[in-house]
Amino acid sequence: MRDKRMTPADVVAELSDGMTIGIGGWGSRRKPMALVRAILDSPLKNLTIVSYGGPDVGLLAAAGKIRKLVFGFVSLDTVAYDPYFQKLRQEGDLDVTELDEGMFQCGLLAAGHRLPFLPIRAGLGSDVMRTNPELRTVKSPYDGEELVAMPALHLDVALVHMNRADQHGNAQYLGPDPYFDDLFCLAAKRRYVSCEKIVDTFEGPMQTLLLNRMMVDGVVETPNGAHFTSCVPDYTRDEQFQKLYAEANWDSFADRFLTGGERGYQEAVQAWR
Repeated sequence: MRDKRMTPADVVAELSDGMTIGIGGWGSRRKPMALVRAILDSPLKNLTIVSYGGPDVGLLAAAGKIRKLVFGFVSLDTVAYDPYFQKLRQEGDLDVTELDEGMFQCGLLAAGHRLPFLPIRAGLGSDVMRTNPELRTVKSPYDGEELVAMPALHLDVALVHMNRADQHGNAQYLGPDPYFDDLFCLAAKRRYVSCEKIVDTFEGPMQTLLLNRMMVDGVVETPNGAHFTSCVPDYTRDEQFQKLYAEANWDSFADRFLTGGERGYQEAVQAWR
């Protein structure tokens, strides 16, 4: 079996301008932030980002990396809106497709099953249909019920973060929720997993092995790589740093924390603490 170990820089080297990139995790929970920071440190631009958004979206939006955003929400949990995303959204500077969370999941599932769309009730009778006029409805051939035809969310690349992985690409979550990371990987042409630790053997129930090696093209060991989101049980969300991020001037925040690569980021966080 092939050794799939990579660095964040290796992953970014395989990305290109204009790609559609799905980012796993959920809000401020288990986001592949080390890989996001590697994108920030690159010249990549004009990206379409697909995400149940958290600070991944805020950072990429503030850095001018996003051309279009497909999202179910963008939240820092205790901070209701990421301030950088909020500013650009209110000013109309982002091309967006805003979806119901269930529609978003259905779109990933359709892509994973190689289907053009899947029917769903979510979205009917809501402004989702008004704000996304490209969406269509279909009638059930069995009883005539009208349903939203949610189009597949095809991804060029998926980036996800797990608690543990092996060198072949099998990966495990140890927290309370898989956060649809398997659907992101199934919906993508190329899939990269960052993890807290690369291991030889896994501990815990077999059902926590969310990703198998057939779903993964590269594995990156990034201790504390989800910071400042949570990666339970390894660590919780860094609430103090989240508040710093939410209140900071972007230029000063970027200069202080985002100019020295991943090692520089982790050292700057420790120095701040």
